[in-house]
Amino acid sequence: MTRLLVTSVLIAIAATVATAWLAARTATRAITQEQGRSLTAEKGVYDLLTGYAATHADWSGAGGLIDARAAELGRRITLMTPDRTVIADSGGGSSLRTARPSALVDPLALDLGLVGGDERIDARAAGPFRVPAAERPLLQKAASDALACVRGTGIGATVEQLPSGRPAITLATPDPAAAGCVSSLRDLTTRSEAKALRTLGRSTARCLKIPVNYTVYVAPDFSAVLGKSGIDGGGPQDQIVPSESLFQSTRTKDVARIRTCLDSSRRAMLRKYVAPPALLFVTDPGAGADRTRFTLSPANTARIVATTGAVLLVTIVVTVLVGRRLVRPLRALTVAADQHTPAAVSRQDEIGLLARALHDSAERRDRAETQRRAMVSDVAHELRTPLTNIRSWLEAAQDDLAPTDAQLLTLLHEEAVQLQHIIDDLSDLAAADAGTLRVHPAPTVLRDLLAQVAEAHRAAADTAGVRLETATDGDPVLRADPVRLRQLLGNLVSNAIRYTPPGGSVTVRAHGSTITVRDTGVGISPDNLPKIFDRFWRADTSRSRATGGSGLGLPIARKLAEAHGGTLTADSTPGAGTTFTVRLPGQENRAL
Repeated sequence: MTRLLVTSVLIAIAATVATAWLAARTATRAITQEQGRSLTAEKGVYDLLTGYAATHADWSGAGGLIDARAAELGRRITLMTPDRTVIADSGGGSSLRTARPSALVDPLALDLGLVGGDERIDARAAGPFRVPAAERPLLQKAASDALACVRGTGIGATVEQLPSGRPAITLATPDPAAAGCVSSLRDLTTRSEAKALRTLGRSTARCLKIPVNYTVYVAPDFSAVLGKSGIDGGGPQDQIVPSESLFQSTRTKDVARIRTCLDSSRRAMLRKYVAPPALLFVTDPGAGADRTRFTLSPANTARIVATTGAVLLVTIVVTVLVGRRLVRPLRALTVAADQHTPAAVSRQDEIGLLARALHDSAERRDRAETQRRAMVSDVAHELRTPLTNIRSWLEAAQDDLAPTDAQLLTLLHEEAVQLQHIIDDLSDLAAADAGTLRVHPAPTVLRDLLAQVAEAHRAAADTAGVRLETATDGDPVLRADPVRLRQLLGNLVSNAIRYTPPGGSVTVRAHGSTITVRDTGVGISPDNLPKIFDRFWRADTSRSRATGGSGLGLPIARKLAEAHGGTLTADSTPGAGTTFTVRLPGQENRAL
């Protein structure tokens, strides 16, 4: 009862903990998925609005774009100035003045966590660097020539149109020869581009505070180099000067400083062409701020504790009730087993099966005890008869009532042989019951073995007036213990001769691995046929040796057949005879 209760409580605790863990894990997973969806939505909205800001000088036309995107996502999208003045809002709801914004929309200061990479200025913000339509054919022709040159080197390439209107060639595989073809397009600038890039270079030079005879040259891809001033700022008149000669510091610092000044100057030139920075809020339509956090408040904690306690209480009560119901019939079974009486349990569950099993076990035990007592009585009876005869003859000889001649010695010898025969039979049965009855298989010619058995019992058959015959189909050879097999067949033959009247016949036949012993005797009734292999059982209820042996021959024969891995069965028709069939395992072996 205690073990059952403890086990149930442990199971309940484990179930509660597992349920709580699973609920927390599921909630966390759902929150993570929701956060992932929110982040995806925020990225899409951010990219959309950043693209709008990069190509428009204000937010006046962003309202319709925001409403359409909010309807598509099922979210509330709000755009505010840095001082929290609403620019556009896809729907009403709670105020967002104290809420945390999803992002700051500024094409000149991109949120790298949302867009990735390391470029802080949106490429779609072209401003004064946008190529006018009238100048684009020159770049298109240069792009076509460069593409033809690249293909002439056997390298694949593609042409794409940049947001500024410039064509760009992307190589499928890096190659020095192909890169030389592309360099002509990369270095080519139109008149409007050159003007804007010169302005950007001068602004960058002022930021770097370099000597007046040096300037910064900016390429169309916004890469910059330092060089000596040329005429009218049209390009480097002399050689390009490494930055280390101007800045006595490490190269990394030089590059970072040039990049910072270049980006700062570029932002200053682009600011009037892009929309001003704005705060972006992507929230649930009616909830305001997007809260996706899982918190376990004191109330929720108390609720979990109360639920767990209730589950444990119910588990204990149910366990006690079920345990008492289980223990009651078990106690009844215990009492019945102690008192050796049938258990008064009529259930159809496992306990009912146990009760019936105990009842059957008790019946088998009683039958075994009855058989044991009967066997002891039979053994005493079988041993008493020859011992009594020996004692009687010896006492008669001592009293000079019987002559001590050869006849007396013959009688005593016969009784001793009978006594030895019974003891040997009992020893064989005991060895078979203990599993120590051993056989020593060897190639055995059945024709010769049957002849030996028939010759050994020929005299008894002639005395009884019974014809003893043998027959063999072919010349089978089996692996068997010849001594034990002769003992088995000898028991069957002697039994058949004993119960066959004069003028009858006993036939021993071998066919393959099957041997039959058939007689034309009195037969066995159907009621007695199942009992013939019981120990000490004889059809002669008076147990007289005049009509039967010790009652151990057939049980020993069956044990010997089983020791060979075979079987022994009997079929009989009253008044017509009996047939014993020995089936041994394995195929016959004709090649000895």
